[in-house]
Amino acid sequence: MTLLRAVIRVLAVALFTVTAPLSGQDGHPLPDSEPFFADVRQNLADAQARENVFAYKERRTELHTNPFGRIGTGAARVYDVVPSVDGTVVHRRLVERDGMPVVNAPVERVERRGRNRPRSRATLEDVVGALDFSIDRREMLDGRPMIVVRFSPRPSAKPKTREGKMAHAFEGQIWVNESAREVEKVEARAVESLSFGLGFVARLGEGTTVSLTREPVGEFWMPTSMRLTGTGRAMVFRKLTLDFAVDWFDYRKPDGG
Repeated sequence: MTLLRAVIRVLAVALFTVTAPLSGQDGHPLPDSEPFFADVRQNLADAQARENVFAYKERRTELHTNPFGRIGTGAARVYDVVPSVDGTVVHRRLVERDGMPVVNAPVERVERRGRNRPRSRATLEDVVGALDFSIDRREMLDGRPMIVVRFSPRPSAKPKTREGKMAHAFEGQIWVNESAREVEKVEARAVESLSFGLGFVARLGEGTTVSLTREPVGEFWMPTSMRLTGTGRAMVFRKLTLDFAVDWFDYRKPDGG
């Protein structure tokens, strides 16, 4: 989940640090770019700042692989997750496995790596410089008007940071809810392979797809599902077929309020 959220955040940072001109379409003018993107940036920042306000349940499905190996958490597990006040740590407890309740499971303490590490200006510029953006169109999604933005690797870019290199590996689309000015859906596809642990731990292959959906939770929008599909390799020689899903639900205040 950390990897997937990192991918989406990198793309979101890149998109909403850029302001692109918006033009009319079919006689229905698109919104002015500067206030539109300013609102979306602020909404994303507000949601991220309040991640530690909510406890929630997290369902992880199995990361399927071929017979050479397995990476993942099991077929299907549901955790109850409660963040610390400062958001640097979450406490999670297994409450369900393969549809069956789990009783008296121990509470795990999981640190959120890099939570307190500010993004440097150089990193932001590296991410922004890695991608090209274009306002593509307005379309309806489940009856709601969206502004659709396309992104792709900038051919001349030579990113230096980990975040910039990750961003440069993807192309895709982002659906922004026009009235709420919230990112509602992201679909990204890797156009080159991604290595982790210098390629010795894992490599995600070209064509790997990542998708994310967000929905309103009270006055804020939070992620509700994420999916990773594709192929890759573990420990250099083990070929993997990937299909991993995460769902977040039952958002609530940690005290139950």
